[in-house]
Amino acid sequence: QVRLVESGGGLVQTGDSLRLSCAASGRTFTTAAMGWFRQAPGKERELVAATTWSGGSTYYAASVKDRFTISGDNGKSADYLDMNSLRPENTAVYYCAATTLNYKIGAYYQTSRAYSFWGQGTQVTVSS
Repeated sequence: QVRLVESGGGLVQTGDSLRLSCAASGRTFTTAAMGWFRQAPGKERELVAATTWSGGSTYYAASVKDRFTISGDNGKSADYLDMNSLRPENTAVYYCAATTLNYKIGAYYQTSRAYSFWGQGTQVTVSS
């Protein structure tokens, strides 16, 4: 079991930066990958960024690549999402996710189905 708690959300203006943090506890040594997803009102949950601990592969949504950066500590107890040049369309609830499963097809980590553990979410609102 892995427990995840997000923090760092808030209200910012267009062009601002924000760092989201995800604190993991429990059997974190079994974590194979962690990711950030977001869900805006009336929309489906979508990938923002994900990273695998073995191999260090990273995946980004095309809309955030070059503006957002995912990172984590070697102890697998924390994960971060640095968001720069924020836009109103980035407004959503952001969720931290983790999985203990190693998938042969790395691209599967870009889907929410790959993750078994989820945080409660943190709201990010970007005003224009």
